[in-house]
Amino acid sequence: MPPTSAAYTEQAVRVFTRQLRRSGVEHVVIAPGSRSTPLTLAFARDEQFRCWLHLDERSAGYFALGLARQLRAPVALVCTSGTAAANFMPAVIEAYLSRVPLVVLTADRPPELYDVGANQTIDQARLYGTHVKWTASTPIADGSEPLLRHTATTAARAVANATSAPAGPVHVNVPFREPLLDGSPPLSLPDGEGLAVAPADAGRPSGDVLARLIPLCLGRGIVVCGPEAYGLPAEAITDLARLLGWPVLADPLSGLRAGRHRQGHIVEAYEALLRVPEFVQAARPEVVLRFGAMPTSKPLMQYLAGLTEATQVVVDVAGGWRDADANGSIFVQSDPGVFCALLGAAIARRRPSTGTGAADDPMRGAAPPPDRDWADLWLNANLATRLALREAVDAIEEPFEGRVPVELASVLPAGSTLVVGNSMPVRDMDAFFPLVPRDVRVVGTRGASGIDGVVSTAAGAAAAGTGPVVLTIGDLSFFHDLNGLWALKRHGLSLTVLLVNNDGGGIFHFLPQAEAAPDQFEPWFGTPHGLDFRPAVEMHGGHFETVEGTRGWETQLRTALGRAGLTVLQLRTERQRNVQLHRQVWAHVARAVHASLEASRAAGVLP
Repeated sequence: MPPTSAAYTEQAVRVFTRQLRRSGVEHVVIAPGSRSTPLTLAFARDEQFRCWLHLDERSAGYFALGLARQLRAPVALVCTSGTAAANFMPAVIEAYLSRVPLVVLTADRPPELYDVGANQTIDQARLYGTHVKWTASTPIADGSEPLLRHTATTAARAVANATSAPAGPVHVNVPFREPLLDGSPPLSLPDGEGLAVAPADAGRPSGDVLARLIPLCLGRGIVVCGPEAYGLPAEAITDLARLLGWPVLADPLSGLRAGRHRQGHIVEAYEALLRVPEFVQAARPEVVLRFGAMPTSKPLMQYLAGLTEATQVVVDVAGGWRDADANGSIFVQSDPGVFCALLGAAIARRRPSTGTGAADDPMRGAAPPPDRDWADLWLNANLATRLALREAVDAIEEPFEGRVPVELASVLPAGSTLVVGNSMPVRDMDAFFPLVPRDVRVVGTRGASGIDGVVSTAAGAAAAGTGPVVLTIGDLSFFHDLNGLWALKRHGLSLTVLLVNNDGGGIFHFLPQAEAAPDQFEPWFGTPHGLDFRPAVEMHGGHFETVEGTRGWETQLRTALGRAGLTVLQLRTERQRNVQLHRQVWAHVARAVHASLEASRAAGVLP
C-alpha cells in the first residue's frame, strides 16, 4: 500500500526533531494538546531528548527560559494550535530581551482551515512579531526528498539563529493535516550525518571548523560563486582555488568575471558546459564550496542538485542562509574573505613544499599537492566551450540576443558599471559574458529578481558618479519603469541603455508554457505590446537609435558611452527565432565539449 499522509507527517517530524538534536537541542518543554501530537510523540519516543511536561503554556514558556539560561543552551518549546501559542508570548518577549535561546514550535491547522471558521485556528505565522530573531512555517509533508531536505534545513537554521550572537528565541510554525496518526508503519529516514552549522567569532571561522574542512578540501572540488550585491572577495577566492586546484564557477554578478585578479581557474562558460550530460557525469566533485547568493544558471542549479554524494559547504556572513534548494551540508557563518585566507593558510602549512610547522608536527606535509587532472578536466573543457561559444555566435548572420554580452564586454572601460536586467538579459549575461581583465562592475537586482524598477536602479547607479553606467534590459522591463528616465533629465545624469526589444516576453518561449498551451501562449505569455520606445526616450530628453547589423556595434557603443545624458540603443529581435538560435549554439558547444572529453581520455585525465 502507498504511504498515508500521516506516515509522511511522522517521517517529516522525525527528520525535523533529529536535526534539532544534531544541532544541539537536548531539552524539550511540552504543553499538551491534540494538534501537536506528531511533535509530542517524536520527542517523547526519542531517548536522546529530555522531555518536560507542563500543563500551562505560560508556565511552560518561563520554565523553558529558566532551563535554557541555566544551561546556556537552546531549549525547544512545544504547544498545540490556537491561543495556546499566544500564551507563550510573555516568555518569548523575555527571552528576546534577555538573549536566551528558545526554539518555539507551535503546531497549527493546515492552510485550508484559515479564515473559514475552523475551530482553534488563528493566524500563527508571525504571531510573535519583532520579539523573535527568526520565524518560519514548514510546508505540509508529502514525502518528497526536496521537502525533507527543507525540513532538516529549517531545524538546523532555527537552532543556528537562536544560538548565534546575540542569542534569542526563534519561532517555527508547524501545520499538520489530519489524520495526525493512523497506525501506519514508520517510513525510513534519509541517510547522512545531518546539517552542521559553524558560527564564526567576529567573522573568523574557529580552529575546529578549519580542522573539519581541511580533509574535505584535499580531494576534488569546485568553487561556486553566486551573485553578490557588492561583489565577492575575488582575490581571496581565486587564491584559495589555485591552492586547492579547483575550478571557480563564477556568476557574472559575483564580481569574479571582471577585474584584475588572477582568472586562470575561473570557469565562466559553465552555463553551456553543464548542458552536456557527458561532461556532467565526468565532472562530479567530492566537495562544493559555495559563496554568494543562489546562482542565476538553471543548468548549474540542476547540476548542484544532482551532486547528492558531495559535501556542499555554504559560506555566508552571520545570519545569512542562502540555500534555496537545501543542498547545503555544512554552513559556515563567516566573512568570505577571512574564511578563504584562514583556510588557505591552514592548508598551505600542511603542504610538503610550504609546510612551516615544527619538524615533529604530525600534520606537517600531510596534504597532497592539487590534483592537476581534475583542474585540467574543467579548464580544458571550459576553453573548448569558450571558443565554441564565440564561433557559434560569430556564425549567426542575424540579430541575436546572445551577442549583447560579447559586444558589451569588448567596449566597457575600466571603472564602468554594467547593470543587467532580469529575465533573459541576465541569463544571456550568464551564458555569454566572457572574462574581462578590467575593473568592470557587473550588477543586477537578483534579490527578488523582478523586472520592475531596473531603469531607476541604473539611474541611481549613475547618480553615484563612480564612472560610466550601462544598462542592458528587455523591452517589458524597460516599459515597466519608463518613469525612471525622468530622474536622468532632472538631475543631469548620463546613462547608456542597450534595449533588447523582442516585442514581448521572450523568456517564456524557453519554458514549458510555449508547448503546453499553444492556443493561449501568445496573448498571455508572449504578450506582444507593439510599442515604439523612441518617443518616450525623446520625451525624456534622450537620444534613440537602432543597433544595425549582426556584429560590430563597437562604434555605436563607444559613441554612446562618450555622450552626455541618456542614450538608448535598441536591438530588435524575434522571440521564436531567438530560441532556435540559442539551441543552435548549445548544439555547437556540445560537439566541442565531446571533443575535449575525448582529448582528456587520450591524455589519461579521464578513464
